[in-house]
Amino acid sequence: MIAYLILVHRFPEQFKRMFRAIYDPENIYVVHVDLKSGLELEDDIARFLSSYPSAEILPAEQATWGGYSLVNTELRGMAHLLKMSPNWSHFINLSGQDFPIKSQSYIASYLARHEGHEFIKVLDQREMRPETVQRIKEYVVELNGGIYRTAVQRSFLSGVTPYISNQWMIVSRAFCEFVCHSPEVDRYKQFYRNTFISDEGFFQTVMMNTSAHGQIINDDLRTIDWVPDGDIKLRPRTLTADDAEQLIASENLFARKFDIGVDDVVLDILENHIMVTLPDVQENNTASLKSSFEDRRGLKQADLAC
Repeated sequence: MIAYLILVHRFPEQFKRMFRAIYDPENIYVVHVDLKSGLELEDDIARFLSSYPSAEILPAEQATWGGYSLVNTELRGMAHLLKMSPNWSHFINLSGQDFPIKSQSYIASYLARHEGHEFIKVLDQREMRPETVQRIKEYVVELNGGIYRTAVQRSFLSGVTPYISNQWMIVSRAFCEFVCHSPEVDRYKQFYRNTFISDEGFFQTVMMNTSAHGQIINDDLRTIDWVPDGDIKLRPRTLTADDAEQLIASENLFARKFDIGVDDVVLDILENHIMVTLPDVQENNTASLKSSFEDRRGLKQADLAC
């Protein structure tokens, strides 16, 4: 059994397509709709999920980019999933703009072969990303949906090496139980509450400096094309039908990000891909899916011409 946490703040119809693509009655799902997105979006998602007995809504709270509130949402989601069922083995976090590139049967089979493994990207922050160390040195305050940076500098946690990467992960139930409930993690929570972009370092730092986890695989099993974007430096490029062949051939399990307002054909192709493939025949369908890709792209171009 897999436990999913999905973070949604816009594009309800796109979320619904993604949810159907990852749904399996053997799994459990928790969905968080950002409080800033409004009651209309949350009600829409809640009505949709009412048809899925293994899915629940996490009480909405504001989740601010760059703030500890994103870490807190992940922790609340993990804790909720732990209460929902004692039987799941892996936790997967997704956003509403992600999409699977393998079938649920393939993903379940893959994770069953890697029971206890932790799939999360980790980099020594001081050695590999020194330009980000200011995020953990400067005392930051999150208040009323804003991030307030100060000139106050502080030392990092004693005896701890900071790690960083991104917020996406596939981790074991044992790690979720530990990071949610162990008093050993309290000092990490207290410190990272006042750091900038803490969701890209908190879980990595806890995992790499403690022992309550399985074998760490430095891979989040996501296909993401990071591109420059001004002060943010890097952002995930929006994937389109032109990327479909590469996505189908990827060994990863998920990809991001997608925007049906930019290109919905790529989701059509991936939906077909994951519906017709099983764990032992994934590669055998590539040729037919390439043909489908060309057909659908041709139809889309014809629509645009009209």
